Amino acid sequence: MKARLGETTIAQADEADLIRIEGNWYFPPESVDFDLLQTSDTPYTCPWKGECQYYSVKVGNEVLKDRAWAYPTPYPSAIDKVGRNFSGYVAFWKEVEVVD
Repeated sequence: MKARLGETTIAQADEADLIRIEGNWYFPPESVDFDLLQTSDTPYTCPWKGECQYYSVKVGNEVLKDRAWAYPTPYPSAIDKVGRNFSGYVAFWKEVEVVD
């Protein structure tokens, strides 16, 4: 599967390597092109997953604020609930399209 903004692929991995949480696909960190992401200082802590790290997506001159996120150190109870360790996995929102 691919996460794309227009024709630019931001992440790519086999579906078996992704994790689906609350309707979002989370890509393993090694499958993500972090050169296209900028760390955001937007704070957020999910009540059940833990502290979130947002990223802005930058492709060419376009910067989309907080369109990607990860949980670097999710709560152990969240890992138990999901059934897999999703530490550092990256999900995408809005204009970033996830396709087969």
